[in-house]
Amino acid sequence: MNPLAEQLNQTLKASAPHVYDMLSDVGRKLFFPKGILSQSAEAREKAHTINATIGIAKENGRTMVLDTVMDSIAHIRPSQSLTYAPSFGLLELRQQWQKEIFEKNPSLAGKTVSLPVVTCGITHGIATFADVWTNPGDVIILPQMMWGNYSMIFSVRKDARIRHYQLFSAEGGFNLPAFEQAVRQEAAENRKITVLLNFPQNPSGYTITEAEADAIVAILTDIAAGGTYVLAVTDDAYFGLFYETQTLKESIFARLCGAHPGILAVKLDGATKENYVWGLRVGFITYGGTFTGDTGPLFDALERKTAGCIRGTLSNASHLSQTILLKSMQDERNIAEKKAKFDILKDRAERVKAVSTDPKYAAAWEVYPFNSGYFMCIRLKTVDAEALRVHLLDRYGVGLISLGASNLRIAFSCMEAGDVEKLFDTIYNGIQELENSQ
Repeated sequence: MNPLAEQLNQTLKASAPHVYDMLSDVGRKLFFPKGILSQSAEAREKAHTINATIGIAKENGRTMVLDTVMDSIAHIRPSQSLTYAPSFGLLELRQQWQKEIFEKNPSLAGKTVSLPVVTCGITHGIATFADVWTNPGDVIILPQMMWGNYSMIFSVRKDARIRHYQLFSAEGGFNLPAFEQAVRQEAAENRKITVLLNFPQNPSGYTITEAEADAIVAILTDIAAGGTYVLAVTDDAYFGLFYETQTLKESIFARLCGAHPGILAVKLDGATKENYVWGLRVGFITYGGTFTGDTGPLFDALERKTAGCIRGTLSNASHLSQTILLKSMQDERNIAEKKAKFDILKDRAERVKAVSTDPKYAAAWEVYPFNSGYFMCIRLKTVDAEALRVHLLDRYGVGLISLGASNLRIAFSCMEAGDVEKLFDTIYNGIQELENSQ
């Protein structure tokens, strides 16, 4: 094992041995190299005569550029856009994102979390988490209704085992009994469990209530108190898009931090949906938990292992994307802009809820609970979801996503409020046409 990896492992063992125990085999071997990168960093500070360390091209003391490239981003300096960013991400962006995490999550008051490490979008953040923390055969606890890419990341790439539970109860809320049963059964058979919590949830568009959040934290705390290590991971991709009063308005990550020493909380989030920059691919990984003493060395070790994983996969996230995001976050117009876009999405969600639950559709489908995010789902009662999807696309030019035999996912995020009634009438007509053809 590389001495740098061993040094980080010793730091983790000294600060929080249970965190070291949760690492995957790869995670224990990871480190952030001190070779070319550290020597280049030293040269930036001290090489005032000639700096021949950096693997970029320069001309007349400045970053070498093509005018045809800079014409599109003329307002951003080449040194802030075309050069390599650190594998950890831009320090100023990491600090700004951490500041906003505390502002948006009041339950973090008085707690400490790591400085976020920048990933190339949240999908890359999930994959990086999997590399650092997941071994073949590890269990990942997820609802049956889930984002399909979780299977690719955890089952296919890491050979982990996904344990499902029913997302919704018969009463229409989060299915706490099913969740607790799955967690307790897996905790009884495994030294470590990974629980992935995604709210607002994809594909259902559901966010838990305050009471449901407290119950989830209580269940995981009890599991940890029983001696099972709990990796509690929050996929907060749609964070902030909460449309109803009863929904939890912060990440459950904030309540998991400080819940029990046996719980390591990991927050995966990003600018993709929060800042409406889907193609910039900027995400973040942040660590929290219950620790004693100085958390600085512990978080530094976790950040270095995470950045080492990023260094070994894609080197670093886009410098240009990070700069664009940082400048936007620092602009005084940012808050008002985001509020305006939120209001548009909220209006669409309210319109979708009002129309989709119209009694005239009751024989055709049931609406799954939704109160947030980009999506909502309906459960078809009489026809196959894929057959209906194809029929709607071919006959009406309407595109939806089929999930399994009975579910359709509708992305109200990308449709105008004025088109909502037309959409559901078209779906209803399509169902009747398929029924009549059977």
